[in-house]
Amino acid sequence: MRRSIDELRTFYGEPTGVLARRLLARRLDDAWGEAADCDVLGLGYATPWLDAFVGARRVVAAMPGGQGVEHWPAVGRNRTLLADERRLPFQAGTFDRILLVHVLEEADDPGAVLTEAVRALAPAGRIILVAAARGGLWARTENTPFGYGRPFSRRQLERLVREAGLEPSAWSQTLYVPPWGPLLPLADGFEQVGRRIAPGAAGLILLEATRHAYARIRPSGQTQRVARPALAPQPAASVPSRLSPPPETPTRLTRS
Repeated sequence: MRRSIDELRTFYGEPTGVLARRLLARRLDDAWGEAADCDVLGLGYATPWLDAFVGARRVVAAMPGGQGVEHWPAVGRNRTLLADERRLPFQAGTFDRILLVHVLEEADDPGAVLTEAVRALAPAGRIILVAAARGGLWARTENTPFGYGRPFSRRQLERLVREAGLEPSAWSQTLYVPPWGPLLPLADGFEQVGRRIAPGAAGLILLEATRHAYARIRPSGQTQRVARPALAPQPAASVPSRLSPPPETPTRLTRS
């Protein structure tokens, strides 16, 4: 059972959630910046971070039916929809950037969810999976949404994206501070020290992936027919990567 939209919204309004939002936003800025001239999809509960993509051409939030949906943004035309995460109402290749947050851990079939997200990804698009880290303290407490469902290791996320036809290109971790109130003010220090001496203590893993070179969009068996697509693909401007070219293994998403 997924955490409800009310639980998620409440958490991100509390000090622990505000901290998680800030630290994750830092990592996403390292990776995509403002996503200039891109079409961006947030899948799961990604609205706390979507406002940062001010340079994007259009930004849409799709929220799973078991979770519920909220109006976003607070001012202006609503850009959210309630959707079956395994049957998204978008044509193949619609989005240049797709961000998955609070969706894989509580999915009945994470592979099917990711396969459907990949179908909506443009041929040159980039996708970031954000998931609770299996070895971190945040996955071991039910005081945060990261303590529910299935946490992941980096290897598990890499295997998941490869099975969906993608190749890992970069990765990062955050939330090294334990989710205990008295320690939250020390979070920035925990981030600096944790990356050096205790990488396994991170609470969140971020994995970025792209399509294999010359890969074709592969519709999943469940999603070959999509009625009345909400958005159709449009050509995106060429957006230079803010990450270094990947070596044999994915690079760390690091802040310069």
